[in-house]
Amino acid sequence: MRRVVLRLLACVPALIVPVVIVDGQKPATVPVPLGLLPVQWPKDNPYSPEKAELGKLLYFDSRLSADNTVSCASCHSPKYAFTDGAPVSTGIRGQKGGRSAPTVINRAYSLAQFWDGRAPTLEEQAKGPIANPIEMGETHENVVAKLKGIAGYRSLFAQAFGSGEISIDLLAKAIATFERTVLSGNAPYDRYKAGDRKAMTPEQVRGMKVYFDKAKCDQCHEGINFTSNAYHNLGVGMDKPNPDLGRYAVTKSSADRGAFKTPTLRDIARTAPYMHDGSLKTLEEVVDFYDKGGIPNTNLDEKIKPLKLTVQERKDLVAFMQALNGEGWQKIQTPAKFPE
Repeated sequence: MRRVVLRLLACVPALIVPVVIVDGQKPATVPVPLGLLPVQWPKDNPYSPEKAELGKLLYFDSRLSADNTVSCASCHSPKYAFTDGAPVSTGIRGQKGGRSAPTVINRAYSLAQFWDGRAPTLEEQAKGPIANPIEMGETHENVVAKLKGIAGYRSLFAQAFGSGEISIDLLAKAIATFERTVLSGNAPYDRYKAGDRKAMTPEQVRGMKVYFDKAKCDQCHEGINFTSNAYHNLGVGMDKPNPDLGRYAVTKSSADRGAFKTPTLRDIARTAPYMHDGSLKTLEEVVDFYDKGGIPNTNLDEKIKPLKLTVQERKDLVAFMQALNGEGWQKIQTPAKFPE
């Protein structure tokens, strides 16, 4: 019989642990920090600790790139809250990409992936950088051949998937499983909302009111993950001669020209620089950008208007965003060794 139990651990109040017990076997999911909802695992890619561990190794293994120098973690590193701290990312042979690396944190709650939403799932997203000539520059066929030639990986794939098969689809499922365990919650904001009125500073409390009441940031940055997962034109880069048209490249709809996916604000203070092109260096610059109403262009989102915030309100808003720095992902470190 299958029993689902949602349990709040008394000894660890910051964790909500949804425990799925199947025929008396071990739990089949992961702890969720305060403020988040249980992760909804895909029916065709349910969680298992073996799969998550395999995915972690693959995520950090630079052998998935053509010259063995670039891994997923090269652009999405725990050191930088699962980004790379750069305006745009660097791939094999020092090549520069055209967009800033978004954080992997709380990607489990995201829908379509990439700034333009071209990948419908995390599994599909995981395949993209491997074959991108600027990023990892490898072919899917070569990556699979590499892994089949490593005895340690053959064993791990068998443990994770119950067969000796190794394929690009299984590789992607493993990486996506690991990425869905990269979570952030139990931030000062979460503890404040849970009843701890000392969890946020007076400045942060004032900033929360600016966020929700005056600036109405939650029109786009809403819900537990502070994002609507929708696409908006803020005008970023639209004043350049050849602007990145974002979502338009996927949909070919004129309404999507210059629109990019709304990122999560979880741990936003740790993931500078900002915007899809990394053009804003600090949260203060981001707030100033929104305060002036973005950059005018024919497709500017109707929600983007001058906010007319005072100097103190801008400072308080930045302070509130710092209260969204959470916990959970910090436990993930680069593996000490890889399969041989």
